[in-house]
Amino acid sequence: MIKNIIIRFALTACSTILLLASMSSHAELSSIDDEALSVISGQAGVYLSGEIAINENGGPIQNAYFGDCTDSKRCGARLAVQTKENGGWFVLDNFKGAFSFQGLTLRVRDINSGFGGDGAKFNREVLEIGLPDQIKVDKLQYTYATSSTARPTDLGFKQTDIYTVEIDGNVTLQGNLLVFPTGNN
Repeated sequence: MIKNIIIRFALTACSTILLLASMSSHAELSSIDDEALSVISGQAGVYLSGEIAINENGGPIQNAYFGDCTDSKRCGARLAVQTKENGGWFVLDNFKGAFSFQGLTLRVRDINSGFGGDGAKFNREVLEIGLPDQIKVDKLQYTYATSSTARPTDLGFKQTDIYTVEIDGNVTLQGNLLVFPTGNN
């Protein structure tokens, strides 16, 4: 049960024109003449900043597996995925915490060269996700497990915890993630 997911994003187009318009003391947009516009440069794309908090205060579940999820012990969210019919479950359990980032960018990029010559053969546009330099992580934790059922309250529930992850601090990222389209377009 996910009791509380909070997602906050700030979207800003990567264009100096929008920055100048927002810095203007006027309540409405005003036109810019050609001379003023000639010194402004911009770039297409989206710049994202955001914060995602998942069950940062824990959830209310109480059962034989979790025990008492009261103020002294708060239980997190559970995500269970069954990869084949009548098979077992892969579980992210006791998932809670928050992370925030500033500077994730999205833009369309044309791939028509590079990649060892494969880019010329590809010759299409891709989605480029520019990774932010830092992601701030606030008490993010989860347990990776396998389970016989989707929920701890289901009949015959047995779970094997494989490992638990706890992250608190900054994660440094570098580079871009390219998302290639599929199909024949």
